[in-house]
Amino acid sequence: MKTNNAQGKSIAVIIGLYLFAKTILNMVIGGGFDIKGLVGDVVLFVALFSGLQYLNYGISVILAIVVITNLPNNIANIGSNWIYLVEAVVDVVCIVFLCINASIKEHFTNKWSEISKLFNK
Repeated sequence: MKTNNAQGKSIAVIIGLYLFAKTILNMVIGGGFDIKGLVGDVVLFVALFSGLQYLNYGISVILAIVVITNLPNNIANIGSNWIYLVEAVVDVVCIVFLCINASIKEHFTNKWSEISKLFNK
């Protein structure tokens, strides 16, 4: 798939893999299988990999919503939820990278009108 910045694409793929690892960890800790989480991760991974314009900001919003909705409960039960606070910190780092890092921003410059051309090398 075409990219405008190889380093930015690599960082985006690492973020996508982190999202998979996070879901798997939460399934292990929570003791249940989360098909919705895995499907969501596939969608986010494809979005991160594609480099389509502005998707980095959309993914950042999704991550921010997850952090904001879970933070009060994680702080209230900090003794037993410290792992979730670590996840929240990593999520915030991912948000910052997706919004500020120049390499990632350059990766996310593929035009929506040229989707068919993205698969050509």
